[in-house]
Amino acid sequence: MKYRAVLPLAAVIIVLLITWGISINSSVAQERERNTLAPPTSVPKCSLSRVCPPNHIALRIRSGAADIVGPTVCFAGKIIMSHALNNVGPGLNIAVINGETGVVEKSVCLNMKTGDPKDILAHLKKIKRGMIVLVASFDDVTQKMTNEMREIFSEMGSTLIRSVKRRDSWVFAGRAGTKIKSLFEKQAVNDEKNNIYGGWPEMVEVGGCFPRVFSD
Repeated sequence: MKYRAVLPLAAVIIVLLITWGISINSSVAQERERNTLAPPTSVPKCSLSRVCPPNHIALRIRSGAADIVGPTVCFAGKIIMSHALNNVGPGLNIAVINGETGVVEKSVCLNMKTGDPKDILAHLKKIKRGMIVLVASFDDVTQKMTNEMREIFSEMGSTLIRSVKRRDSWVFAGRAGTKIKSLFEKQAVNDEKNNIYGGWPEMVEVGGCFPRVFSD
């Protein structure tokens, strides 16, 4: 009689253990499936407040401050030009990027005080149509600026370049040769009454999600 009582109890325990094991394995499998299917967590880049949608790339451009602190250019979550990187200088600081590949094809400082206008113009003309162009001013960008140079930036989508004057702060992101008005542009006018850095206006910056590619 004792064995008869023990056997059913043992059978019940075994059934419960098997059921519990199946339940645990099922839960683990479901959790693994959820982890596999769930997309990796994304975080905003270049200090933006949101993650960029597909086919867009994060950017932030900050102009220089007076003639002391150089500009900063962030693209796709990486600082590509800055004072700390020692690749900026007085004048136009320009990064040229292939939107399809995300590769920075060129980053250059065009010295608008001591540079040769012919060389500066040649650099601008070499930028291929469709390339993403990021520009940040530092110090003064107008001493060697010509109308032809301004026209090139206008064809990139700039609407403010024609009004940029001595010591103005200016940042811009556009696409070479497309003539599409850019939403990424800002200017601070040099005004003795409102300047905050002595003889220079405030620093300006733009940031957002830029379309990766352009289609006609």
